[in-house]
Amino acid sequence: MTAAELNADDLGLRDSVMQQLEWDSQFDASDVGVAANHGAVTLTGYIDTYAGKLAVERAVKRVRGVRAVANDVQVRLRLERTDTDLATDAAQALNHRASLLENVQAVVHYGHVTLTGTVRTPFQRAVAEEAVHDVKGVKGIANHITVAPSATSTDPVAGIVGALRRETDHHGHEIDVTSSGDTVVLKGTVRSWRERDAAERVAMHSRNVSHVVNLLVVGQEDEVG
Repeated sequence: MTAAELNADDLGLRDSVMQQLEWDSQFDASDVGVAANHGAVTLTGYIDTYAGKLAVERAVKRVRGVRAVANDVQVRLRLERTDTDLATDAAQALNHRASLLENVQAVVHYGHVTLTGTVRTPFQRAVAEEAVHDVKGVKGIANHITVAPSATSTDPVAGIVGALRRETDHHGHEIDVTSSGDTVVLKGTVRSWRERDAAERVAMHSRNVSHVVNLLVVGQEDEVG
């Protein structure tokens, strides 16, 4: 493939992403910039909420041909809120999921939320972050929650492979699952970001791991059969 063809592909992908951002009515991305390079999309500029920043990323991942996303969009609030107000709303958001997040705390500093505490699974760690990212006025989240898995010697691989077979479009053997200590690694090729994220979410429910490393590659449908 020539440099000119690569450039044309990059321009085409960039245009598709920009059209997707304009089409999606969940946010106003008029101040978001887009660049594309060999399937990798970089987002820059500004948006008015942290939840909007994440929604922009999800919208870009739905565009055919996007293989990776660098989300450098900055949150620029239209109306500033005090850290006290944010802390109150963050506490309420965590309380709504108290049965899962009873040992999680939030600290707010200049609009940025830091989460600390202990949970039982990587999934619960993600739930805690999702609980506060919709709080109005949040500019960023630092998730420092520790996962303390079940103190057993059970190998988590078999359980995760079984769950993948039950819950995803991919058969478990098409995703390579390995473990080392309290970390599980997912490798292989999937057809979409949706499948990649779904596989990771399944693995995060394991009570025998602290970390899930998702190395799954998003390929085109004709590349993965």
